[in-house]
Amino acid sequence: MLHLVWLKRDLRLHDHAALQAALQGLQQQGGKLALLYAVEPGVWSQPDSSLRQWQFVRESLLDLQQQLPANAALWLIPADLPDVLPRLQHALAMPIRLYSHLETGNLFSYRRDQAVQRVCRQLGIVWQESAQQGVRRASRSNPHNRDDWAAHWAGFMEQPQHPTPLLSDAPWLACPLPDALPMSALPLQLGFDQTPCPGRQFGGRSAGLAVLHSFLSQRGQYYRGSLGSPLSAEHHASRLSSYLAWGCLSVREVLQATRAALSQHKEDGADRRWLNSLGAFESRLWWHCHFIQKLEDEPLQEQQPLHPAWAGVREFNANWYNAWAHGQTGWPLADACMHYLQHHGWLNFRMRAMLMSLASYPLWLPWQQPALHLARAFTDYEPGIHYPQVQMQSGTTGINPPRMYNPTLQAQKQDPHGVFIRRWLPQLAQVPDSWIHQPWGMSQRLQAQCGVIIGRDYPAPLVDFEQATRLARERIRQLRQQPEYFSNAAGIGQKHGSRKRSPARSPRKKAVSKDQLSLF
Repeated sequence: MLHLVWLKRDLRLHDHAALQAALQGLQQQGGKLALLYAVEPGVWSQPDSSLRQWQFVRESLLDLQQQLPANAALWLIPADLPDVLPRLQHALAMPIRLYSHLETGNLFSYRRDQAVQRVCRQLGIVWQESAQQGVRRASRSNPHNRDDWAAHWAGFMEQPQHPTPLLSDAPWLACPLPDALPMSALPLQLGFDQTPCPGRQFGGRSAGLAVLHSFLSQRGQYYRGSLGSPLSAEHHASRLSSYLAWGCLSVREVLQATRAALSQHKEDGADRRWLNSLGAFESRLWWHCHFIQKLEDEPLQEQQPLHPAWAGVREFNANWYNAWAHGQTGWPLADACMHYLQHHGWLNFRMRAMLMSLASYPLWLPWQQPALHLARAFTDYEPGIHYPQVQMQSGTTGINPPRMYNPTLQAQKQDPHGVFIRRWLPQLAQVPDSWIHQPWGMSQRLQAQCGVIIGRDYPAPLVDFEQATRLARERIRQLRQQPEYFSNAAGIGQKHGSRKRSPARSPRKKAVSKDQLSLF
């Protein structure tokens, strides 16, 4: 029997439940072991995929190979897994037992997994999925229920990590596969979007462990007060999101490492800022799984609004969308953030929320296309966080109050001297501090002195923000007057809402949750 571990978003050996299950199967049943990563054309042609994501994955696979013994069977097959399994079984002429982690991905991966399940039934392959974070799949015996989810999450996270196994003596299958790629032949370019990302993080577990260590020992002291500004967040945010999204690190090992560091800082009498910051980071790891559970419970929210009243409400304006996507809105902080994101593949959470809010309220764009654009731009794209957050920031959940981030006020607060804006919008380099957040207000004479003519060198705002958000609020008010709006929202809150706090509210207001933490 072949015990085959299918690697997806779990590119590591440590705390790897599927690998441990395969090793246990070997002990009980005997047989051979192999690891498989399918370079799936279907996955990498999806409109939420990008070159920057593939490059991170490719580096992670190269790093993974370095952690394996020389005789290890790590197969890299350029095909979608439902097509791989029949060919594999025919070529090997032996029964296969398949192991993988339980993935909460995009709709394509959801349907791909359904196809894998059908193929496994047809071929008599037993497929065992293992949880790798505090997200659980509904079943007849365990239907969707948030009431005991926090206890489930805590129990999972407190379990010991699966140790890195000693694989040098494992019974690796030595049979070569004719269509497998050598590691050196991994494609250099995959992904729907091919925009270069020169400033992105380097992939792989080795890089992820270094980032984790630097955060817990050095950078994390000012984490709590630094997340809002793109200037300070670049250094003091954890920067672990890409390594968690692609499984170079497990959420459990990061959580337990955080708790150990917090305990050590307490013993050392560290500055109170350390304790507050690591406590805040630990709570975010809880919310990380909380949001992924939302997509697990309702996969269609990648395409459909969570609250049905929001279907078809907004209007797509191609010119406004393109201006937003290319950093040409006329709001300097928003445009600087979009340019920064394209260069780095990462952006701090508040600025992500601001970009989505601008698309959704003053520009009144349907959220689906902005969501795909941001998904492609994020190296740390995690569908289970991305789509619930997109719907939260665009107001389509029915349970979250609309957050209309004013880009000028955000700029004055998060980049008061325009350092970030000038770095990413060099055409505004000579604009004085007094006008850097609202350059459209400069006189023609001052524009000429600064070398930037609004409407020629840099655009005026697409819309008047105050006027556009007033109109958005009126539209929302009318939407909420629909007879079943709040009863539908109450059902959504029951299914997806956090149980961390449940203050007494009137039935009408109970559906609107103010304690849903933003992970953008």
